[in-house]
Amino acid sequence: MKKHTAYAVWSGSLKEGEGKLTTNSKVLNNHPYCFNSRFGNGTATNPDELLASSHAGCFAMALSLILGQHGFTPQSLDVKAEVTMDAEKLALTGSHLTLKARVPNIDQKQFMECAMAAKENCPISKALSIPITMEAALENA
Repeated sequence: MKKHTAYAVWSGSLKEGEGKLTTNSKVLNNHPYCFNSRFGNGTATNPDELLASSHAGCFAMALSLILGQHGFTPQSLDVKAEVTMDAEKLALTGSHLTLKARVPNIDQKQFMECAMAAKENCPISKALSIPITMEAALENA
């Protein structure tokens, strides 16, 4: 089993306080996050943005794997994930994936089957208990 670790430190009240995030890899190293970046127009990161990043990256890797299992190698998989937060309920309500892909020699049906399988089976999708929607476009490779 591979374990990945991150650390969060928070100081102060929810609205006026601030936090710092650090990952073992140090890609995030005392990186700031705050209330205003999550619920307003702040420029620091926030947990929802990081979850969106994780979902986009995980989906792209899963789709690459699934395409490879079917004999296809993508030229590019451009994925955007949008995680929606209902601020009044303090609840994440969904993640929407938008995919633009260049995959040589694949037809639309095969492409959509692979994309749907990746959406359902990437580890981050499996970990989420919110609805996950997707738009996928196959561009000329």
